Amino acid sequence: MTTTANPSHTTRPAIGALILTGVIAAAVASVATMAVAAAGNAAGISLDVGDAAIPVSGFGLLTAVFSLVGVLIAALLARFARRPRRTFVLVTVVLTALSLVPDVLIDTGAATKALLIVTHLVAAAIVVPALARRLAA
Repeated sequence: MTTTANPSHTTRPAIGALILTGVIAAAVASVATMAVAAAGNAAGISLDVGDAAIPVSGFGLLTAVFSLVGVLIAALLARFARRPRRTFVLVTVVLTALSLVPDVLIDTGAATKALLIVTHLVAAAIVVPALARRLAA
């Protein structure tokens, strides 16, 4: 009896491990962005955008939501992309850059803009490498 190995099965990670890694990275990134926002606010940087203040918990919630979107993208690329890691990194770099555009354009002070940008970069610095390591090169 002869069996044939499925090359995609042996070279690609289990989706469950990818998702678990992504959920953990999302949680860590959420805590990190809340810490950055709280530290910035404690240092005197306003979290006010327009007529409302962004609550510190809002940083964590949005980080979690968009990080989980990243997990979904990683899972889809793991399944369908020829070079999932490379494609994932390229896509997430572009999406991270695009996520900075509203921060630059928003009607608020320079320090608040900088703080918002830093939170995006902190989240990306945590989530993207964690997921990329789980993807086949």
